[in-house]
Amino acid sequence: MYEPTLLAQIVNPDNLNQAYKQVMKNKGAAGVDDMPITALKAHLSLHKETLIHQIQQREYHPQPVKRVEIPKANGGVRLLGIPTVTDRFIQQAIAQVLTPIFDKDFHVNSYGFRPKRYAEMAILQSLENMNDGYEWLVDIDLERFFDTVHHDRLMNIVARTVKDGDVISLVRKFLVSGVMVQEEYQETIIGTPQGGNLSPLLSNIMLNELDKELASRELRFVRYADDCLIFVKSDMAARRVMRSVSKFIEETLGLIVNVTKSKVRRPEDEETKFLGFGFYYDWQDRLYKARPHKLSLQELKFKLKRLTRRAWGISTKCRVARINSLIRGWVNYFRIGKMKQHLKQIDANTRVRLRICIWKQWKTPKNRRKNLMKLGMSRYEAYKYSYTSKSYARVAYSWILTTTITNQRLAKFGLISATEHYSNIHV
Repeated sequence: MYEPTLLAQIVNPDNLNQAYKQVMKNKGAAGVDDMPITALKAHLSLHKETLIHQIQQREYHPQPVKRVEIPKANGGVRLLGIPTVTDRFIQQAIAQVLTPIFDKDFHVNSYGFRPKRYAEMAILQSLENMNDGYEWLVDIDLERFFDTVHHDRLMNIVARTVKDGDVISLVRKFLVSGVMVQEEYQETIIGTPQGGNLSPLLSNIMLNELDKELASRELRFVRYADDCLIFVKSDMAARRVMRSVSKFIEETLGLIVNVTKSKVRRPEDEETKFLGFGFYYDWQDRLYKARPHKLSLQELKFKLKRLTRRAWGISTKCRVARINSLIRGWVNYFRIGKMKQHLKQIDANTRVRLRICIWKQWKTPKNRRKNLMKLGMSRYEAYKYSYTSKSYARVAYSWILTTTITNQRLAKFGLISATEHYSNIHV
């Protein structure tokens, strides 16, 4: 019976249609060609056959990825590479065919970017290891993993499973497509762009070699993409594992271990952070438990601060919708962690900042007077306080707004409470 080649499976109409739907669902910004995601359907209707022919004849050449900087809460930036929409479409088509082939050989303790696996499972497995007595953590940090992957080593590993030379050639083209940094082209001799649809699979293929090595040593570990924790029972064992595993990563895999950030830690150490979570020991239940790390809380506050900056000219309705989306996503991600008290503070701060935005949007004393009266304030008091010289923050904290733009009114307007959302998903 004829079995289509891998390349034929990639360019199969059903696979391409699924890839198109996934790329559209993911949305995302335009690449170096400035083509928006909304233009992909029209582009494919005109050029799909040409693209397929180019891929089949090894004539397709991906465009460079666009380098963008994402600000972090600590003041730093995270570097991402944005492929063009067309390249994302093709990468997605490749990933859909290759993922089932490789995934069945990935280790059970690998959770990142795999079907039906997610971060919560990695945290629960980590807690199980700690509560089984493996209370020393070997936290090995890979320095700029996506920028340091050796192409030849990676492709040699891919070639052990993928025997279709056309597919191997296509994948390598994406690795060496280059990057545009402020309109200047740079070659990518090593590395795989963080942000492409194919990058998560390629990172798992490379780091599965680490998983196999750890499993052969019968070590307990949990890995999510390039974040990996190894669990042992003593300080001495942890330091021995740190040395030997670091040597394997650098000499065999050709990756770089960040010596400064790689440490032997205890679960309750402030520096212990895994997938945004920290850990603590509950003396009442005599168990290790998880909670959002303080840096994760700082990042949430940073994002909420950006969404509630008063200089941003956006309607309150749109602003509330974005705040709600952020809160729901964040709380759902960290739902297994203890965080109710933190969320109460975040709710209070968000409401104050939203009141500041609303007060500023009212602008003139006439508008303020009219809106205060609508919210139940007497004509005399509304007139008096519409001319207040207090700062925006002082007005937001004062009874002028706390008795008019109440918590209940904000809730009726649509603002969700992080505390209530957290409580609801724990019912």
